[in-house]
Amino acid sequence: MTILVLGVALWWAAHLLKSVTPRLRDGMTERMGEAGARGVIAGLVLLSVVLMVVGFVWAPFQHLYTPPSWAVHVNNVAMLVAIYLLGLGHSSGRARRWLRHPMLLGVIVWAGAHLLANGDLAALILFGGLAAWAIVSMLLINMREGAWRRPDAGSARGDVKHIVLTVVIFAVFAGVHMLVGPSPFPGG
Repeated sequence: MTILVLGVALWWAAHLLKSVTPRLRDGMTERMGEAGARGVIAGLVLLSVVLMVVGFVWAPFQHLYTPPSWAVHVNNVAMLVAIYLLGLGHSSGRARRWLRHPMLLGVIVWAGAHLLANGDLAALILFGGLAAWAIVSMLLINMREGAWRRPDAGSARGDVKHIVLTVVIFAVFAGVHMLVGPSPFPGG
């Protein structure tokens, strides 16, 4: 479980470095240049993902609660929403104007869906930890940047492309889950 906790903590640290310790981040940029500092942060994020995956897989199962039988269905619908939100800010559609933090909201939906469908301590640490990070990130961004300026509206065609891409990515994720992890579908 230590590896999992370390991975979640490193994720928080790497992502919040600029917001929480701007002088440290500025010092990194001065010493290494912008590309070097970004490279170090990217390396820390990658390491955190590896630690989270390995830590989650290796974590002993410690039951906390029994998910309801319908949770798997809600999880699948929520995952479609989460994938949609994760890409919304980079879409070329009109919908990108709806939300200030679509990617962070996508993380929260993803984490909430997985907390609903899993009832163990490792899931609570991983998904709860990332949901909490997303909430803190939104608050820090709002404090740092102030009022939100909505992006320009895109096209309806961009919205349709984004929906199609969301369904394709969901199918890929579901397929990978079926191959290497627990099936996201009942009886799978």
